[in-house]
Order: sequence, then structure tokens, then C-alpha cells
Amino acid sequence: MTVHGIDRIKGTIPHRGEILLVDRVTDVVPGESLTAYKAVSGNEPVYAPLGQDATASDYAYPTSLVIESWAQSAVLLSVWEKPNPDVLAGKVELAGAINEVVVGGRARPGDVLEHRVRLVKAAGETSVLAGETLVGGREVLRVGAFVVALRDMAELLSAPDRALLKV
Repeated sequence: MTVHGIDRIKGTIPHRGEILLVDRVTDVVPGESLTAYKAVSGNEPVYAPLGQDATASDYAYPTSLVIESWAQSAVLLSVWEKPNPDVLAGKVELAGAINEVVVGGRARPGDVLEHRVRLVKAAGETSVLAGETLVGGREVLRVGAFVVALRDMAELLSAPDRALLKV
């Protein structure tokens, strides 16, 4: 099994710093499926506001971040063979609809999110993906459909924005 680390991930999608929520990728079958992992740490920025009186329930990893981490994994699959780590150039990834989302549990510091993503359909530069997230074999998230569209950055910018990028 080939393991792709943070360098390959950053070389594929433009996410950086605290918003990059995928640590490694395995089991990639381009155009079909991908498995990615994110380790939840007690040092996550989301936990910074918690004080000394925090309880165990305060450390449940936010569902929105589990969904975002899974979505980043889906984007990785959709652009695996055509990476673009520069959000200001080339084709950028736009998240569309996300449907049939079922939350089945919570993750906590020390857990590893295992994201499984499958390509359901591709039409041109638009992909529909589905999958689930597991923690220790227990399903914590299921996504029935997630739409990712690639669009040329030049088409998305207004004339003044394009002029700023040329400076």
C-alpha cells in the first residue's frame, strides 16, 4: 500500500495551515475511490477556547469539521490526476451541494477519522462523490452525494480582481 503524506496533499489541493484537515491518503484508485485519514488532536485550534473546567463532552470534534475533512478527501479524489495547489490560478475546486448526510457519532482527541470516498459520476469537470467516515470501525458520517466542480479561476474573477493579480 502506498501512503501519500502532507507534501502530496498540499501539492494537490490549495488548503493550508489550520484549514487543511487531511493528514495522509492511501488506497487511491484515480477516478474511482480514495481513503484518507485525519488524526484528531487535543491541540486542534477548535479546542483553544476551552478552559480548565471543560468536560469530556466539550471535546467532541465538531461535526462541521468532520464533514469538511471528508469533503477535502472527496476533492482530493476528484483532482488526483490533475492537481492544482494554487487557488489563484488554473482550475479551482468549487464545492456544490452536499446531500443525504447522516451523522452517526462523534470523534474525540486521539481518534483517527478514516474517510472513504467513491466517485459516483463524472460529467466533464463536475464530479458527484459519496462515502463515509469511520472512527475505529464505527461509522460517524455518511454522505450520499457531494458535488465538486472545477472552474477556471480567470472566469470567476471580476475585471478589477484580475488586474490586481497581474501586479
